[in-house]
Amino acid sequence: MAALAWLIIPVVAALFAAVWAGWAQRAPRATGDPASLAEHRRFMAAMERTTATAAPGEDPGR
Repeated sequence: MAALAWLIIPVVAALFAAVWAGWAQRAPRATGDPASLAEHRRFMAAMERTTATAAPGEDPGR
């Protein structure tokens, strides 16, 4: 019986590792959150506006 227990432990660990690896490799789900996507677009547009126009006397390469 003790030999069976020593055999079951690695088998259960291998099954657990296989299930975890399969779960970790699944395809990511799409967020589908239009509010956050719109906010990100507004942020990117604001960043483009602030970097496109430089203040007088400022180095435009910065």
